[in-house]
Amino acid sequence: MDFFDIVRDLDQPDPKHLRATVEMLAAFPTRNSVSDGLRPACEALANKLEPYKSLDVQLWEYTLPKGRRVPEDMPGTQVLATLTGRRENRILIGGHIDSLNLQIKPGEGPAPGANDDASGVAVAAELARIFANSTYLNTLCFIAFSGEEQGLLGSADMAARAKKDGWKIDAVLNNDTVGSSSNLSGQKDEGRVRIFSEEADTHNSRELARFAELVIRETQKDFRAKLVFRRDRFGRGGDHTPFASNGFSAVRFIEVHEEFTRQHTPDDRVEFMDFEYLARVASANLAVMASLANANDPPAEPMVKRDQTHDTTITWKASPGVKYVVYHRETTSPVWEGVIPVGEADSHTVKLVNKDDHIFAVGAEYGIPIEAK
Repeated sequence: MDFFDIVRDLDQPDPKHLRATVEMLAAFPTRNSVSDGLRPACEALANKLEPYKSLDVQLWEYTLPKGRRVPEDMPGTQVLATLTGRRENRILIGGHIDSLNLQIKPGEGPAPGANDDASGVAVAAELARIFANSTYLNTLCFIAFSGEEQGLLGSADMAARAKKDGWKIDAVLNNDTVGSSSNLSGQKDEGRVRIFSEEADTHNSRELARFAELVIRETQKDFRAKLVFRRDRFGRGGDHTPFASNGFSAVRFIEVHEEFTRQHTPDDRVEFMDFEYLARVASANLAVMASLANANDPPAEPMVKRDQTHDTTITWKASPGVKYVVYHRETTSPVWEGVIPVGEADSHTVKLVNKDDHIFAVGAEYGIPIEAK
């Protein structure tokens, strides 16, 4: 399996396109979810996506309930663009379109929100442009969430409706604050993006993060993922969390060195961003999404044969016509170290890799692996 094949023929994210989207959104005095600026910003983004005729672009309407930073119940709007695949399984990517200035009253400007989080919306919009030229096995959704700064309200509404309506969501890639490679303390990292994930019995977010790291490592030149095995940063949240809470696999992409003093202030401006870095983050997301877009369902019941040998045999329940991949890593390694394409099989023996010292998994080709027990 050559992961590079999945991105070889795709256009690559353009820093100029990314900058244009960020500048368009940051030009609104505020995009606070309780302000008059939110809906026009959503409409502007929808208009930007409308020319791609393969996309179904809609304004997602919901209610912002009275609560933290919401003075009373009021209408909320976010953007959902869908590229229908050959089956209903969905891969979601998004950022939040709303902005916040904590130095003044809610809903008042200025709140340019360039990095937090026009950067993530720009990634989703740029990938929508690239993917819109083709059709994939799975359905791809490109989202600009709102209500994030009021407590993840827009993503919570979408995740709850997705669960109620029976959406088959295989993965959620949340990009939030991904447009700067440095901070004011002199720290800089142009070659990595962090991926936060949690582990639970109800979803496969941790394995989604581990798989994303592998895809990025195999496809990106001089760019890597830094895995962080936490739901999110201390005292902070993101739009991936409501999806994970509803049983969907979801992770957060975020730059390595945040500048906290600019977040939620008038200083979150375009000129403080690094658009070459943002393009690298977008390219990493592109590779992960392209892989998942072509992945069949994971195998059922992957198991390790419990015999006393120096080899390890893995078995699983296969689906007709689906190719599989076996993965292994040391028990102490956070990343996959061995990747073995095995084709249309329902078992495989990994020679001279013992089961006591390693963890094994099986996945459909280009899909999230499932740990073998």
